[in-house]
Amino acid sequence: MAQTATGTLIERYERGARLRKKMSREKHADLRGRADRDPVAILAAADRTRVPELVPVRYERMLASPFAFLRGAAAVMAEDLQHQPMAGIGVQACGDCHLMNFGAFATPEQNILFDINDFDETLPGVDFTADLKRLAASVAVAALAAGLSNKRARAIAATTVEAYRSRMHSLAKRSPLEIWHSRVELAREIDRIEHRALRRELRGILAKARDHLAEDDNFPRLVKGKQARIADRPPLIYHFTAKGDARHHLDARRAFDAYASRLAPDRLYLVDRYALKDVAFKVVGVGSVGTFCAIGLYMCGDGTPLFLQIKEASKSVLERLAPKFSGHQGQRVVEGQRVMQAASDVFLGWTEDAASRRHFYVRQLKNRRLGSIGELVEDQALASYARLCGRTLARAHARSADPAVLAGYMGNRDVFDSALASFAMAYAKRTHDDHAQLVKAKGGAKRKTA
Repeated sequence: MAQTATGTLIERYERGARLRKKMSREKHADLRGRADRDPVAILAAADRTRVPELVPVRYERMLASPFAFLRGAAAVMAEDLQHQPMAGIGVQACGDCHLMNFGAFATPEQNILFDINDFDETLPGVDFTADLKRLAASVAVAALAAGLSNKRARAIAATTVEAYRSRMHSLAKRSPLEIWHSRVELAREIDRIEHRALRRELRGILAKARDHLAEDDNFPRLVKGKQARIADRPPLIYHFTAKGDARHHLDARRAFDAYASRLAPDRLYLVDRYALKDVAFKVVGVGSVGTFCAIGLYMCGDGTPLFLQIKEASKSVLERLAPKFSGHQGQRVVEGQRVMQAASDVFLGWTEDAASRRHFYVRQLKNRRLGSIGELVEDQALASYARLCGRTLARAHARSADPAVLAGYMGNRDVFDSALASFAMAYAKRTHDDHAQLVKAKGGAKRKTA
């Protein structure tokens, strides 16, 4: 639940500053916990519930680099974060606050915003430093992967935290309603990027996307034939069959029906104008590979397509840091997303499969044009992108916690920034070692079976 903002701005700011006596900002530089814990075993613990044929694909993607490993290893970092210093300020946490889990999307009003776009691990009541440390660590790992020096990587991690802290100070001066309606408009953010050629390229992508926001740009790329049917592209996209272990199949049509039954009347009127034509399994992401994820192709009477994605929601890895969640895991994801995002997908909802007892959430499949923007900026203007992610995370956290208390704890100087940058560099080293362990465990096994 949101923290009640009682008292004046100064009183609430001082309340946050007093928390430094319980946990000093400098202590956040430490990387605590056992460095010899087994990251491969932590990852393997989740394999038992995944589709067996896809588990190798998950590891193949994580083996690509330490950056890819970190992206898929939210459970490993959650295991480590439970041993780290905590400020004592709970927020609705993203849980997987990795650089690549931010991006551009269109709002129901057809505006293009930048925001967090992955909430599989979201959970309320988590210390705000958990998200921020994962973000800073992913920045450090990305910088080192780009060939930057340790000094430069640390500096970019520090500016990420500084961007978060500065934005939180600004938000603290606003009313709760102003905070709730604040958003990060992508067109304005592009103007902040120093790379001139990249600015021009991004404006071009934005212009093309804006002209076609009402269209689903996954069509007809994912469809074949005159009859509306999703094209099989094994092992990443394929249709369900009756063969094999029933635990690794899904009655997707029944799950989509259950999803529709939970929608608010206004959303149900919209969904009812489309008919479900086909359903296929689709592999997504890195950490999500092997979990149940399907796409449904819907068509309205005039043949206009709509793709909805149904994605498995398991227990959050952040339960290591906060009270356990005992309700519907799909509902957890949906409600967490609605708290943190400036504007949520109109098709967002949750459902389940009775046979397998799996929980799911449903959303519209991501716009491909807008999805490319984050990767472009991260690749060519890492420092600008990292600052943007820091500001965006601050806006998201300020919706569930008092920004004045957060600002008071972090303070006006760079003490907190420097501490988290030190943590980020230490965690980048640990991530490199963890990735090497995975290469030894899985890479060696792959060579033996080749």
